[in-house]
Amino acid sequence: MLFGEGFRAFVTDWDKVTATVAGLTLLAVGVYSAKNATAVAGRYIEARLGKPSLVRETSRITVLEALKHPIKPQLEARVRDIAIATRNTKKNKSLYRNILMYGPPGTGKTLFAKKLAVHSGMDYAIMTGGDVAPMGREGVTAMHKLFDWANTSRRGLLLFVDEADAFLRKRATEKISEDLRATLNAFLHRTGQHSNKFMLVLASNQPEQFDWAINDRIDEMVNFDLPQLEERERLVRMYFDQHVLKPATEGKQRLKLAQFDYGKKCSEIARLTEGMSGREISQLAVAWQAAAYASEDGVLTEAMMDARVADAVQQHRQKMEWLKTEGAEANRGTDRNPLLPFPKGTPV
Repeated sequence: MLFGEGFRAFVTDWDKVTATVAGLTLLAVGVYSAKNATAVAGRYIEARLGKPSLVRETSRITVLEALKHPIKPQLEARVRDIAIATRNTKKNKSLYRNILMYGPPGTGKTLFAKKLAVHSGMDYAIMTGGDVAPMGREGVTAMHKLFDWANTSRRGLLLFVDEADAFLRKRATEKISEDLRATLNAFLHRTGQHSNKFMLVLASNQPEQFDWAINDRIDEMVNFDLPQLEERERLVRMYFDQHVLKPATEGKQRLKLAQFDYGKKCSEIARLTEGMSGREISQLAVAWQAAAYASEDGVLTEAMMDARVADAVQQHRQKMEWLKTEGAEANRGTDRNPLLPFPKGTPV
């Protein structure tokens, strides 16, 4: 199975350090409650390992289980090729290639980055571009600290930058502050050459907003498109099982299922949810669960599922109208097709 062997490599030396330090800290603060002791341990570990302020999540400190996520067969093959190449790059201590993942929100870009790191035997760290601008003049220092830290990884680090277009914007035409411009320059300085210590994986819904120097650093682009009918049906069935069927059959929650053909209903919903992302389908399944909890007897009926699907479809259409209006306003007076990932004539 894709990425299966990576799970066994998930427990690293960093985890051993975490366990040891956490244990010592818990003994030292035994007078506190378990909750307080855990918080103290977490702060001590973070200080000891020096996690940069820009990093929101990293496998170098915590162990996270990658989730199953069905994707298109052709995309799965592309992902597998990238993962194999990255793993061999690590084994041979060669230079890592940088990747851009672009596409609508909720299509699995973050999840892929985690799986790629796991399968390749690398550490990973996640930051978001929206955290950079508020740092002001501290952004340059934070950026250098981030890359200094990345270079200390003994396993190689996959640095995932979510919402990368939030700060890697065009310096020539975009109105950005001097502090953000300086931080962007620091990022460009530290990524000017390929590295055998870290690889960049950028994720963006609007990659056409990147500064051209960022485009020059991208070695491979992967388009994460919205799920088609087959993928939607797999998603609907998976999330129905996760949020409805298992809780109902295990009997641990106040949730029961009325008698109807669940498989037929999932196929029907997959057809009705055209254009929706995997995240939206997951939210729909959570809405079914909430509907059961809100009912008097805790029973989820077919009619209740249909009502939530109708609401979700209507909300999706409303979001698309907003997006269409926003795109028309942003591209008024230009010849850019808002449906294209890059401006017309851009070499990719």
